[in-house]
Amino acid sequence: MTLQLGDIAPNFTAETTQGKIDFHEFIGNGWAVLFSHPANFTPVCTTELAEVARLKPEFDRRNVKVIGLSVDELPSHAKWEKDIEETQGQSVNFPIIADADRNVSTLYGMIHPNADAKVTVRSVFVVGPDKKVKLIITYPPSTGRNFDEILRVIDSLQLTADFKVATPVNWNHGQDVIIVPSVNNEDAKTLFPGGWKELKPYLRMVPQPKR
Repeated sequence: MTLQLGDIAPNFTAETTQGKIDFHEFIGNGWAVLFSHPANFTPVCTTELAEVARLKPEFDRRNVKVIGLSVDELPSHAKWEKDIEETQGQSVNFPIIADADRNVSTLYGMIHPNADAKVTVRSVFVVGPDKKVKLIITYPPSTGRNFDEILRVIDSLQLTADFKVATPVNWNHGQDVIIVPSVNNEDAKTLFPGGWKELKPYLRMVPQPKR
């Protein structure tokens, strides 16, 4: 069965570079990003893991835990982390799952045989405190991910979870948002007492609520 938005993220236990984890316990009451990379000692992944490590304070600020995955063994992960630090000037500061039996990869549909039957594609799953999948992005093995974009989407997900708003195209934190159509104007007066700009009855712009 294909994992879809709103599904409960499958739970699992796994060995990682920072010890054994239960995924749902790892998430706790916060958010999580689970992302896979095709294999250890590959060039694009080397740059990606270093960038995630550099951005870890930004994930922490949003109460988001990050965890990587590869189908290689733990000893290989440890050797690769040394290469990452040497070439990128950044140590890896988050756990990486050793999924040699492909248990997690199979649960999350990370192996796409028509792309490559042996390795995982570049999957990204954002999971909320309710353990439901909030975002799924899949990149081909040849294309590095934009983790600034993933942070931007997390900002949107967290904002729209707390308020009855949606975020428009190219939105960034602090910019105006859209009142969702399911909120009528009478209710909007209570929810957004500062008022809004109505471009169309279905398109009402309002300053971003403060979280």
